Amino acid sequence: MPSTTTRRYLSATLAGLSAMALLTACGSGSDSGGSGEKVRFGYINDFNGASLIAIADAEGLWKKHGLTAEAKVFTNGPLQIQALGTNNLDFGYIGPGAMWLPASGQAKVVAINTLGNSDRVIAQPGIDSMEQLKGKTVAVPEGTSGDMILTLALQKAGMTKDDLKVVPMDPSTIVSAFSSKQVDAAGFWYPAAATIKKQIPDMKELAKNTDFEDDVSFPTAFVAGNKLVKDNPEKVEKVLAVLRDAMKFRSEHTDEAIELTAEKLKLPVDQVKADAANNKVLGVDELDSLTKDGTIAKWLTGMNDYFVETGKLKKPVDPKTYYTGDLFIGAGK
Repeated sequence: MPSTTTRRYLSATLAGLSAMALLTACGSGSDSGGSGEKVRFGYINDFNGASLIAIADAEGLWKKHGLTAEAKVFTNGPLQIQALGTNNLDFGYIGPGAMWLPASGQAKVVAINTLGNSDRVIAQPGIDSMEQLKGKTVAVPEGTSGDMILTLALQKAGMTKDDLKVVPMDPSTIVSAFSSKQVDAAGFWYPAAATIKKQIPDMKELAKNTDFEDDVSFPTAFVAGNKLVKDNPEKVEKVLAVLRDAMKFRSEHTDEAIELTAEKLKLPVDQVKADAANNKVLGVDELDSLTKDGTIAKWLTGMNDYFVETGKLKKPVDPKTYYTGDLFIGAGK
C-alpha cells in the first residue's frame, strides 16, 4: 500500500489534474488542407480513435466530400463531449465507458466504430485477484472505459469501489504513477497499458472486456454536437460519408490502415498492429445491417442498463434518442 507521503503526492497531483487534461486535449493535431467546409474533429492517439482519420487524410477523403478537417488530439472521450458542448469541436471519438454522456443527452452518436477489447484492470506484481485489491489504491480515469471495466470486475467479485481507495487520474498520470509503483492497480486500457508493461513486465491483468461479453458489448463510436446535428445535417452527412469510405478501406485493407495509423501517430507499426488486435473492426455494410436489425440498439440498451446500475444514468434511455443510425445509413446512399 502506498505510504502517507505517496498519498499526499497523489492528492497534490490531482489538484492540477483538470488543467493538465485540458492542456493535453489541446495538443498537436493535423489539418487536411484544402478549401472545403471546415470540420473540427477530435480523436485519441490509438488505433480505434485515429485510424479512420489517418485513412481519410491519406486517401484525400475530406476533399472528396467537400471538407477540410482540423484534427485535435484528446486524452479521453469525456473531454471531447465537453468540447462539443462548448462549441470547440464538431465531432469526436469516444470509447464505451463514455457512452453514458450521449445517452444523457450531451451529444449524438453518429456512427459506431469498432467493438473494443482494449480495457483491463491491471495490478502490481503479487496481486493476483480482484479480492486482493481490498483497501488498495486504484487509479482510474473517471467516466471512461477504464472506469467501466473496473466497476464490472468489482461487481463480478462481489465488491464495490467502497472496498478500494479509488484515485481519479488522467491517463498519462496513471502511466507514471503505476510505473513508479505509487498505485497498486488501475482500470485502464491498451495501448497505454503496454507502456507500463515495458517498465513492469510482471504486471498482472485481473480483468478484460471479454470476461463480460455475454452481458455487455463495448462499442466505440463517433459523436457530434446536438446543435450541429439539428442545424446542419448536410455537414453531418458529408462527415459520415468520409467515415463510411474510411471504414470500407480499413476493413478491406487492414494492414495498410495500420501502417497509415502508425505513420500518423508516429508509432512503430508493430505497436499499432498489437493495439488493433485488441479490437474488432466492423465493416460499413456490417454496421448498416447491425443498425437495421436492431443489434446496435441492443448493445446500447445493455450499456444503458449498466449505467443506470452505476448511477451514471437516472433511468433507461431509448437509443433512438441519441444514436442517429438513419443518418449513418443515409450517408451511404
